[in-house]
Amino acid sequence: MDQILYIISVFAVPILFAITLHEAAHGYVANFFGDKTAYMLGRVSLNPVKHIDPIGTVILPGLLAALGAPIFGWAKPVPVRFGALRDPKKHMVYVAAAGPIANLIMAFLWVLWFKIQISFGLNSGVLRDMAIAGVQINLVLMIFNLIPIPPLDGGRVLVGLLPDRLSYNIAKIEPYGMYIVLLLVMVGAFGFILPPIINPLLRFLFSIVGL
Repeated sequence: MDQILYIISVFAVPILFAITLHEAAHGYVANFFGDKTAYMLGRVSLNPVKHIDPIGTVILPGLLAALGAPIFGWAKPVPVRFGALRDPKKHMVYVAAAGPIANLIMAFLWVLWFKIQISFGLNSGVLRDMAIAGVQINLVLMIFNLIPIPPLDGGRVLVGLLPDRLSYNIAKIEPYGMYIVLLLVMVGAFGFILPPIINPLLRFLFSIVGL
């Protein structure tokens, strides 16, 4: 029980920040480019309660953390009406990319926090483990969401960047996209896809602060 409580205390804050700021970033950028939907619904907010999905944000990540499995989860998606954007195809790229960029920034901030702790001689404990978890969770969330399958952010970026005919064909995958992603999760594909990308990013971020 003590170990489970320790794991929850380490992972709870990084997961909440990672998912909340990811979704809030989508809403903020959509609002900036003309779609007020998320703003009117109160989703352009840093209040975690606005974005929490009971299963995807709390139960599933907590269960996976307790089992020592890779952390996976989701928040309530921020509603975006792409047709309301001033330049839908172009601005969709910025809206979709905002979430992963927010996670990259947060990963760096957790690295910085880790560096500060080290400089004060804090080489162990909850805060140190929380910082490491914060880096890992944000990088996993960033890379996962950049997979080029709609409705993941990477899929929306791809649709926005491709010529119209190709983007239309990719967009048609969206109703089946999450089934494809779940299938990849079930067969363990992300165990092969994510580490080769995340590990160099980890080394790069820690090297920036001299670690």
